[in-house]
Amino acid sequence: MPDVHVVGIGADGWAGLSENAQAAVHAAEVLFGSRRQLSLVPASFAGERLPWPSPLMPALPGLLDAHRGRRVCVLASGDPMHHGIGAAILRILGPDRVTVLPAASSMSLACARLGWAMEEVEVVGLVGRPVELLHPYITPGRRLLILGAGAATVAGILSSRGYGDSQLTVLEQLGGPGERIVSGSAASPWPAADPLTIVAVECAGTSVLPAVPGLPDDAYLHDGQLTKREVRAITLARLAPAPGQLLWDVGAGAGSIAIEWMRTHRSCRAVAVESDPARAARIRANCLALGVPDLITVEGRAPAALAGLPEPEAIFVGGGVTEPGLVEACWAALSPGGRLVANAVTLESEAVLAGWHAKVGGDLTRVEVSRAGAVGGFTAWRPALPVVQWSVVRPFPGAAL
Repeated sequence: MPDVHVVGIGADGWAGLSENAQAAVHAAEVLFGSRRQLSLVPASFAGERLPWPSPLMPALPGLLDAHRGRRVCVLASGDPMHHGIGAAILRILGPDRVTVLPAASSMSLACARLGWAMEEVEVVGLVGRPVELLHPYITPGRRLLILGAGAATVAGILSSRGYGDSQLTVLEQLGGPGERIVSGSAASPWPAADPLTIVAVECAGTSVLPAVPGLPDDAYLHDGQLTKREVRAITLARLAPAPGQLLWDVGAGAGSIAIEWMRTHRSCRAVAVESDPARAARIRANCLALGVPDLITVEGRAPAALAGLPEPEAIFVGGGVTEPGLVEACWAALSPGGRLVANAVTLESEAVLAGWHAKVGGDLTRVEVSRAGAVGGFTAWRPALPVVQWSVVRPFPGAAL
């Protein structure tokens, strides 16, 4: 018999709960929730009411363990499994100990009010998370439902990206007696809103920063130490980003490889390692501007700076190939199936990569890019420095090189 019930409760409060949900609350010996949610439960509830601490997530395992063996009920907003606490509790306790009784999610109610099909909407959860995560979702014609950020904040980000004509709808207290819906453009002044708010956006603008690799070079702050657009796209293709995987970007420069790795999927993770303090500062600025604020920047010189980092699925070496022990440390850090890509533009670094290619295999490729430019009144090709790229997959034990 599950000893924890997670009950979704909407803005309509106790009256909006089903009979089963009300029964689960009354049967509990311990009731967890926010102070507002606990106040919605009638005085006839005889158990112990415990408001959540702040911050909640670090304390959650201990709270559940402290009440093990007792009948516990947790109140959550709307659907506890959609950007809610239900999934966190299930990860801790497992499905055998938890029963979830959802209410209609605020996202479903918002789509019903707006006349939007749920499958055509992108939900952006920003509760307790950096608002810069919004950037990759801003594309022409896209519909967004945003949780955890006020309309003024959302409008500011949209306007900074040239999307000031976007239509915003603020939906407060959905499903409750205080429900209120207000619309306007991102350029309008937006006062502070109710805490129980969803901001709906219909994006209107023309600038596009796609999720696929190869953003324009001028999308980055840099001092010239930047993997250029065409080479960057080829490099990311070799690194093969996959959801949930971790990349080390060693000698990161402007951080472009790490940033575009993370932009391919919201669960991709990256660590950018850079020894120059000014460049490390630019990486931090770039990751905010391009919507991946969770990128970790490690300021230090590799290979020493690699010690203690979490094990990666892929490594890119963009600088420092000739540093003694660097490629060895990167190769040793990869588990079987991991990908390593290194780029070189000097004869010395090319020689290092050629040696590793002879030793462990992989592919050795020379990439040459020319761009058209003016020569007097005519146009001619201007070649960039050629790049030699070594890419390799670490074999599984027993596999032939």
